[in-house]
Amino acid sequence: MKTRTFKWRNLYLWLVFIVLYAPIIFLIVYSFSKGTTMNNFHGFTWSHYQDLFADSRLIAIFLDTLLIALLSSIIATIIGAFGALGISNTTRPLTKNTLLSLNNILMVSPDVIIGASFLIFFTALKIPLGFGSVLLSHIAFSIPIVVLMVLPKVQEMSTSLLDAAADLGANNWQLLSQVVVPYIMPGIFSGFFMALTYSLDDFAVTFFVTGNGFTTLSVEIYSRARQGINLEINALSGLMFLMALILVIGYYFINQYSSRHRHAAVRGRRS
Repeated sequence: MKTRTFKWRNLYLWLVFIVLYAPIIFLIVYSFSKGTTMNNFHGFTWSHYQDLFADSRLIAIFLDTLLIALLSSIIATIIGAFGALGISNTTRPLTKNTLLSLNNILMVSPDVIIGASFLIFFTALKIPLGFGSVLLSHIAFSIPIVVLMVLPKVQEMSTSLLDAAADLGANNWQLLSQVVVPYIMPGIFSGFFMALTYSLDDFAVTFFVTGNGFTTLSVEIYSRARQGINLEINALSGLMFLMALILVIGYYFINQYSSRHRHAAVRGRRS
């Protein structure tokens, strides 16, 4: 009979999860409080959620934020996927390492520096600050994320797979659309969801490049938090957490479906 031994790593994992999720749970719980502060729980109510849906300005900002996130993620995923393919197909090691270094520099650069750079860039070109400037900025800082998520899948793909498709008469477009893209699709989905998450979460870069009455949720929440605690923000945070949870679950099922479909295709070819 096997005896269970205590594992310190399990305790460490539980402590990490508690530290990460306790503030979120605390925030969501008080979104149902009848009070106006988070000092004490004054009983259950839906009033803060009703106030949230009655706040037309906040709903409009939420839709604008979602639109920015979706558009920037889609465009960044397309550009980043082709960028990963281009980097992988670069034959000169110096050129490839230079491109990877330039991509990684954008990943590790402070958001404040990136935001200030975009502000100077848009001001110098006399591009008005607003929806367009925020969209361009989100596309720019999302592309390196997509490249890093897609590149390992591209490098994992065997050249014999492409050679076999070419021997069967596939042209360049068929190689790309029917062989390469399906193989790297898990990486593309990963890059898209990461870009979407970064765009929804971004504050520093957006704070610099927003203007002309346009704003996003992160900037609006910051502005309202400076004026005092409002449990309507708690309700909004709860809904955002639920949306993030749905995205994670959706990504998991999409990834599982892609994996099963790919394995079934491999078994079909072997048989």
